[in-house]
Amino acid sequence: MAINPDSNAPIYRQIADWIEEGIIAGSFPEHGKVYSQYQLAELYGINPATAAKGLNILAEEEILYKKRGLGMFVAEGAKEAILEKRRSGTLLEKIRETVAEARLLDIPGEELIRMIKREMEGTE
Repeated sequence: MAINPDSNAPIYRQIADWIEEGIIAGSFPEHGKVYSQYQLAELYGINPATAAKGLNILAEEEILYKKRGLGMFVAEGAKEAILEKRRSGTLLEKIRETVAEARLLDIPGEELIRMIKREMEGTE
């Protein structure tokens, strides 16, 4: 993932999302060390305080934990916690937005479901 300066999401949130995606993909296993704020700052050309804010968000959510003097590590059960958070939060919000847009465009539910199924199958 690259930081997208055109994104509406703040850079620290993009950092947190990138780490979450790495945890989901298995790039950062449970109890494995993640990049430090300075490594992230160097990697993305950002202020270390911005990178630290992204890491601290995940620490507050108990996705990461700190080992004094050693850095940040992935918490046990982090992947499951992220998946649940995204299913019940992010995905549900996007579904609600999509349904609202479909209603605005007068697209029947059955057609919307077909559109979603086609997208899930990767066909046009």
